[in-house]
Amino acid sequence: MTLSQAPFIVIFAPLAAFLLLGAIAPLRRSGKAAAGLVILATAFSFEATVELLVHVLRGGRDLELSYRWIRVAGEPLAEVGLLVDGTSAPMAAVVGLVALCVQIYSLGYLGPEEHTKADIGRYYTWHALFVVAMQSLVLAPNLLQLFIGWELVGLCSYLLIGFYWERAYAGKAAVKAFWVNKFADSFLMLGLVVLWVDTQSFGWDLAGLPAFNVTTVGLLLLMGTVAKSAQVPLHIWLPDAMAGPTPVSALLHAATMVAAGVYLVLRGWPIFGGSEVTLTAMAWIGSITAITAAIFACLQDDLKKLLAYSTCSQLGYMVAALGAGGMAAGYFHLTTHAFFKALLFLGAGSVIHATHQQSMSRMGGLAKGMPVTFVLFAIGSAALVGLPPFAGFFSKELVLAELWHAGLTVPFLLCLLGAAVTGFYVTRALLRVFLLSGEHRMPAHAKGHESPWTMLLPMLALAVLTLGAGFFQADFTATVAAEQAFHFGGVGIAAMALALAGVTAGVLVHRLGALGVTGGTPMIEDRPLDAFYEWAYKARLLDYAAAIAWVDRYVVDGLMNLGAWWTLRAAELARRLQSGRISDYVWAVGMGMLAVMAYGLVYGLGA
Repeated sequence: MTLSQAPFIVIFAPLAAFLLLGAIAPLRRSGKAAAGLVILATAFSFEATVELLVHVLRGGRDLELSYRWIRVAGEPLAEVGLLVDGTSAPMAAVVGLVALCVQIYSLGYLGPEEHTKADIGRYYTWHALFVVAMQSLVLAPNLLQLFIGWELVGLCSYLLIGFYWERAYAGKAAVKAFWVNKFADSFLMLGLVVLWVDTQSFGWDLAGLPAFNVTTVGLLLLMGTVAKSAQVPLHIWLPDAMAGPTPVSALLHAATMVAAGVYLVLRGWPIFGGSEVTLTAMAWIGSITAITAAIFACLQDDLKKLLAYSTCSQLGYMVAALGAGGMAAGYFHLTTHAFFKALLFLGAGSVIHATHQQSMSRMGGLAKGMPVTFVLFAIGSAALVGLPPFAGFFSKELVLAELWHAGLTVPFLLCLLGAAVTGFYVTRALLRVFLLSGEHRMPAHAKGHESPWTMLLPMLALAVLTLGAGFFQADFTATVAAEQAFHFGGVGIAAMALALAGVTAGVLVHRLGALGVTGGTPMIEDRPLDAFYEWAYKARLLDYAAAIAWVDRYVVDGLMNLGAWWTLRAAELARRLQSGRISDYVWAVGMGMLAVMAYGLVYGLGA
């Protein structure tokens, strides 16, 4: 494989697998054969991303392969192709790695006792399309192609979240995710229209874009990020997305669906960074999301929903860092988070696979029976809390340092407080699932049921990256052409102290609970916000839609029907002139001649 072929293999290897499975029904229904084909294709794709990343790390030139597409008045509307540079190469490698780990893990997770061969084939078919969609988004040379990949990612998430289509809640969760994102995507599309009108381009630069419209385009594109990366107040779809299989949750929450919103900001940095208003809005939205979602994570009993709110919170850190101007900090936290959050979700899947439970109140004491899963989950938890030497420690400190140096005091304090809350809910999860016993009783078979190696090996690979990725921060920063060095100073000390305080609080609360001093933690979700959206939809949007439907039916259609009626009436009258009798035609010709002569006499036609 040559370097020039690598960008094509990144996308076309999984695309070929998807097309084969889509076209050959017996292959798609074969189960493990379909899984093997998709895993092999993803492995080839990942190998190509590694080659591209090595090329970029060695200082190689950018690779851009483009084709002029859709000509309007002789000029191309846009270009399609592939762009490999310091921004896209790391993200493509992260997407390929996490997708490959999740697909291998799924071989053990999707047991034959619960899934038919057709189910497994359908699952891997959509996985292949998901990889195609995400990689086409990452390697897009312009906003238009990114938007196409963006929408395709939304479609794939809908299919995978609703994988268990026979369960009503899974279908509702898939539709909810789809419509929340479509609502925000309408603003993103409007931003593309404004960009095209002013610049006749969908490129990343701002040439020809007036200063006012820089802010307009930035805010419109930001709406897409708010929904896709589950920022307040459009985060409501992400906790419900846990209705899909747990490996799907790992894929969505680590390096694909939710990461796309943050990546849009990174890729379109000339647009976002050109507007102070947009950056300030990002800093506030991200910091509010970081603390709000962390608080909701503390109040969950469902292990997957706890991790889902944790994802919202960590995405808030990334968006806040980008709002502070810290492109490298936000990108590095996106990368490290992909590793340790995928590890945590796969660890949760290992627990669920063994216990057939998601409720932490019905778990406990699993560390003895699942020692490997416990150690790996603990590694991911330490990284999430931000403890050294795990990757999350390095990236979260960079985020907080950017907020502090940018003078964003309130967003900085909110994110700093979020470190303490994160320590609390992570400790709570570890204690209730793996360490506490007593009131937390598990079935006897579950306590001695470690997951198969097809599930543990991908977790081990992610654990290694979670342990070591933080030490490559300088290389990563150089790749994205940003100057930011890790320095453990007062901000880092404060963050680690608060994280440890949160851990201590978590231990104390559960110790008191074990002694009967406090009760269990209630499960509380942000249902009031859901209720508000439901009210707005039913009481306002549906009424508005009904009014528009009335106008469409009786005004628009009425005018069109009136025009059609007059046309038919005129045709009916004109039809009577065609009698078929020669005498009528002779009479008509004579009348015509008289009319022409009269016109000539009056207006001097013969002059």
